[in-house]
Amino acid sequence: MTTTERHASQPTDSAQLVRALRAAVADFGVRSPWPGLVRVVVLGAIAWGSVAIAWRQPLGGGFAIWSAIAAIFYAFWLTCTHEAAHHTLTGWARFDEAIARAISWPSFWPVGTYSVLHRLHHSWNGRNLDDPERTEWTQAEYDRAGLLAQWYVRHQWWIDVLGCGAIGLIAKIFRHGLRQLHVQSRLRSQLASDVAGIAIFQAIGLGWAIASGSIVRYALFWLVFERVVGAIMQCREHIEHYGLWHGSGDIFPDGSCITPVLRQLYATRNLTTTLPVNWLMSGLPYHGVHHAFPEIPAGNLPAAFVSIERVLQECHAPPLPCDPGYWRTSWRLAKGFSTIADLDRLNTSDGR
Repeated sequence: MTTTERHASQPTDSAQLVRALRAAVADFGVRSPWPGLVRVVVLGAIAWGSVAIAWRQPLGGGFAIWSAIAAIFYAFWLTCTHEAAHHTLTGWARFDEAIARAISWPSFWPVGTYSVLHRLHHSWNGRNLDDPERTEWTQAEYDRAGLLAQWYVRHQWWIDVLGCGAIGLIAKIFRHGLRQLHVQSRLRSQLASDVAGIAIFQAIGLGWAIASGSIVRYALFWLVFERVVGAIMQCREHIEHYGLWHGSGDIFPDGSCITPVLRQLYATRNLTTTLPVNWLMSGLPYHGVHHAFPEIPAGNLPAAFVSIERVLQECHAPPLPCDPGYWRTSWRLAKGFSTIADLDRLNTSDGR
């Protein structure tokens, strides 16, 4: 008997399954502020220490290498702002909000706007095409597009990661922030505070560079920084959801109604990786678990993943989408493309 046949012959009670899943992860929501605080301090110290070393190097290979190292660890540091947006970094809401801005604004990242949009993303992922973090085009959008846009879709991974980079992601956040003003009134104040905060930090940095005669070094540093951070963040965004929009019938062939928790579990990708990588990426390798249960802090996500997989197996439900690490998954996604098809089969109402 195939996996699909087994699922079809043993109907899944979605409500009972969700109750079992909630019970399985109930203890993982308990958090201590110290793991997140340690991660913020350690990654921030390494990132800024690398910046300091880079600026002590003469212009050349050493400067470029240390700037790239600084950018890599700054990208890891930026992932802490994702947890801060959910107030699971330390559990201290005001601290999480403040540290997210201290990390983000010096690197042009509009974290206040992102935080509001990210909550919409959690609600709309897999069911609403207005999802501000949707990376995959629909088949209808592709068919209507011109030749240049279709070429972009076919090579989207390479263009976004190596071309659009961080600038593309920042522009996307501001574009969706303005587009969703009628949905979330908080976006207006967050957009204003992000613009003001970024402008202040950049004015200070640029003023110092001009005063010290380091404007060329300043420009080259930001060029390296934008390319490296942008590549890492674009890879992350594509990996998490690309190719995982499904109709309910694709997930449960027996016709069971899919709930919001189950939709998030199956419309989001997890990665099999090591605990150090999970630590550096603030739990993002277990993104499906996070989407279904955003109250779980990063350090508890690997154990929660194991518990969820056990419950799904016991209930004869499909296993979670899971791929083998960042490098291999990135390469697989880079070699092809997919589109969202048959939108009429998407259960946009989400049974409860």
